[in-house]
Amino acid sequence: MDIRDTIKATNTAIAAVDLVKDYGSGNNTVHALRGVNVAFEKGKFTAIMGPSGSGKSTLMHTLAGLDSATSGHIMFDGKDLTRMNDDQLTLLRRHQIGFIFQSFNLLPMFTAEQNIVMPLTLAGEKPDRQWLNLLVETLGLKERLNHRPNELSGGQQQRVAIARALITKPQLVFADEPTGNLDSVSSAEVLSFLKRSVNELGQTIIMVTHDAVAASYADRAIVFADGQIVADVDQPSAEQMNDLLMKERESATQTIYPARHAG
Repeated sequence: MDIRDTIKATNTAIAAVDLVKDYGSGNNTVHALRGVNVAFEKGKFTAIMGPSGSGKSTLMHTLAGLDSATSGHIMFDGKDLTRMNDDQLTLLRRHQIGFIFQSFNLLPMFTAEQNIVMPLTLAGEKPDRQWLNLLVETLGLKERLNHRPNELSGGQQQRVAIARALITKPQLVFADEPTGNLDSVSSAEVLSFLKRSVNELGQTIIMVTHDAVAASYADRAIVFADGQIVADVDQPSAEQMNDLLMKERESATQTIYPARHAG
C-alpha cells in the first residue's frame, strides 16, 4: 500500500512521505534521511531505534518541525508541516505537540505544579483542573505538587516533565531519550507511566531511544540505519530489539572496515 493510501486508510497521527534530509553540500553532504515513508497511528506508543548517526533523532526533529526537510512532506492533522512558516510551526508546537526531553528541563525556582502548568502560563491560559488532577493521579504526583525539582528524585522529575508535556492535551508527544539520565528502576517507572498515558489517556507517543528494554514498552518499534527504516516490529521484545540493533551495528562496522579477502 502506498504511504498516501496508508494515511487515508488508517487513524494516522503524523506521517512522513518521501522525506529527505541532507546536511552540507557537494562531497561533504550527509544524507541523514533517505526518502523515508512512515505513518504513526493515533493512540499508539512507537519507539524509534538505531545506532548513533542512523537518523533516528533527525527524523524526530524533522517530524516535529524543529528541523526543516530537504524534500518530501510531513502530514499532521491534514496539514503539510513542510509548507508552514516559523510562526505557524511555533503555534502548532505550543498547542498540538508535546515534548519530553532527556534532561527534564524543569525550572528550579518553581514547584512541580507550576512547572506542569508552565506551557499554559506562558500562553496566558488557565489549566483544566479536571485534566490536571487526572494527570497527577495517573503519574503518581499528587503528594509532590508543592515540591521543587531539587526535592524530587530523577524519576519524579521526569514524571513532572511528562505531565507538563500532556497538560495542553496535545495530539502528539515526542520523547527524546526520556530515560537517558535515569537509573534502571526510575526508567522502568517512567516507561510504565508513558505506556499508561497511551492506554488510559489515549495519548500518541513517539519515543527515540537507544535502549532495547525501553523499546519493549512500546506497541511498535522502528529500527533506523543509514537514514532508512530497516525493521518495523509490532509488540517488540527487548531481546528482539537487541538482536536487530546488534545486527545493524555489525553491518555498519563491516561497511567502514570491510573484511580483507585472503590471498
